[in-house]
Amino acid sequence: RLFDLGVDVITSGNHIWEKWHIQKLLSKEPRLLRPANYPRENAGRSYAIVDVGAKGKLGVLNIQGRTFMNTIDCPFKSVDWAVDKIKEETNMIFVDMHAEATAEKVAMGWYLDGRVSALVGTHTHVQTNDAKILPEGTAYLTDVGMTGPYHSVVGMRKDIAIKRFTRQTPFKFEMATDDVHLAGVFCKINYLTGKAEYIQTIFHPEFTRNVSKNN
Repeated sequence: RLFDLGVDVITSGNHIWEKWHIQKLLSKEPRLLRPANYPRENAGRSYAIVDVGAKGKLGVLNIQGRTFMNTIDCPFKSVDWAVDKIKEETNMIFVDMHAEATAEKVAMGWYLDGRVSALVGTHTHVQTNDAKILPEGTAYLTDVGMTGPYHSVVGMRKDIAIKRFTRQTPFKFEMATDDVHLAGVFCKINYLTGKAEYIQTIFHPEFTRNVSKNN
């Protein structure tokens, strides 16, 4: 459905593996990515090269942090390999770092500054207010935020999530449905240099900030 809407590439993260049938899809669909630093025996690709017409090609890379997450291969070493491979075809590179810890994403931003066009974090569901261009030309955002229902606990039904916290026992998560918002980020990249020239967060519709006097 997403590809039919015009999406070029889909990145992912730790939850991609939770339904076993995804292995077959990862094996045959090069536009669906999994993080580069999972062991190479796993199915799937970690980067894709997108043809953007007269402007050349854009590389999209997916990596995952390790702090408070699975103990997988080092994302810093994995990104070195992947960036070098992508640069054989293009100097425009967009990186999705799926990670829990803010510090790990910030560190990766500095590590890649000047080597990639943009590094955008995912996973924590809450859009951060630190969109900027680093000194060497890499656009950076700690977390792009969640597209989904916000009358929820990070997308899940509030009542079930609260039971899990208050009772400390398992309850099956169910997706919430109300107050849906789109979270995203817009980056402008110079196709000649591969450097970012502009970055702006997107959140639509905005949250209601005023309470009616009649309530």
